[in-house]
Amino acid sequence: MTLVSDTIFALASAPGKSGVAVVRVSGPNVQNVSKALCGEVPQPRLATLKLIRDSEGVRVDQSLILYFPEGNSFTGEEVLELHTHGSVAVVNRLLRVLGDMPGLRLAEAGEFTRRALENGCMDLAQVEGLSDLIEAETEAQRRQALRVLSGDLGNLAEKWRVDLIRAAALIEATIDFADEEVPVDVTPEVDALLEGVSQELSKQIIGVETAERIRTGFEVAIVGTPNVGKSTLLNAIAGREAAITSEYAGTTRDVIEVRMDLGGLPVTLLDTAGLRETDDHVEGIGIELAKKRAEQADLRVFLVEEGQEPELKALPDDITLTGKADTLDEARGAISGRTGAGVPELISDIQSILSNRTANLGIATRERHRVAMVRATESLAAGQAVLAFGPEQYDIAAEELRTAIRALDSIVGRVDVENLLDEIFSSFCIGK
Repeated sequence: MTLVSDTIFALASAPGKSGVAVVRVSGPNVQNVSKALCGEVPQPRLATLKLIRDSEGVRVDQSLILYFPEGNSFTGEEVLELHTHGSVAVVNRLLRVLGDMPGLRLAEAGEFTRRALENGCMDLAQVEGLSDLIEAETEAQRRQALRVLSGDLGNLAEKWRVDLIRAAALIEATIDFADEEVPVDVTPEVDALLEGVSQELSKQIIGVETAERIRTGFEVAIVGTPNVGKSTLLNAIAGREAAITSEYAGTTRDVIEVRMDLGGLPVTLLDTAGLRETDDHVEGIGIELAKKRAEQADLRVFLVEEGQEPELKALPDDITLTGKADTLDEARGAISGRTGAGVPELISDIQSILSNRTANLGIATRERHRVAMVRATESLAAGQAVLAFGPEQYDIAAEELRTAIRALDSIVGRVDVENLLDEIFSSFCIGK
């Protein structure tokens, strides 16, 4: 049963010239809209080629029309899709015709998806997955977003919820019959349920950081002293002149970023200012910024002079190479952005290191999910601790479980998320 709402319309495909443009209409007046445009309501889910006319009978375009009944559409409402020629003039004219119809209005950003949420066609995690899928630029991002959009996270949260409701019911049954002899001790089953959910939550919490990196991108910083070949190496990896190169030290004073797809993973390469002592105020600011970004990066590639050590402390996965291999007699462990020597091997190493980090990838992808799962874990731990004191404390344990359930419900949008909705849907385009 859908919620009563206005009838909305919008361009659902990208604006500008294209072979085909899709205009979507959703709401209770869809059948009237279809009759006004083409004289009839097409058979459900059957593409029909029709002439579209305005209120005066003037032809607007020839279009494929698709009608989706209530309960069988993306929004859960009656939906009409108009697949027109992708001319800017045709689309603008059709939108004006729709805008002149009584009872219709232009959709707000993300309103179609919001209606899908409100009508129970999607949960909040799926909405976030859809947003991520639209923004996906790499294969890893596509796969991850599709898992969330398919409902994997919601299904997992529901499984946890069922287990916790079962545990809470066992505890509350004990409380209800406190004055009678209870034939079965429920503590072992409750402990097993809570321990199982806690372990799965912990696993997902660990995987959120990696999932967020796949969603937003890994950062790889190229770090070293001035004129060691950092900018030339960045250009070689990027395959274009992204950074200015010069024989003069201190050319790079800001952090230069190049976003790339490395083996399906989203990676932003950072070319940082050369690390050295300087009296130049502007260069000094650049050096401090370089140190900060290098420390925050997921991986550092240190370029050093022959026989030198990195200026910053290298972490276990960090890569250290000697720069300007083309000027050295011995090129082992060296790299040259100018000639390309060692560049393919470096790219392979970066891919391998970052791919290994995705081994603990979870289904949860956002900080919001992690916070909710941490809250649930803390409540479960408190509940387990209270259980150890016996039936006298079972009422407190039951309340801790209810708190954990509410935390998990917030992941899929059952509770405590109203203040998030405007922020989430503002990232969607008008036609989604």
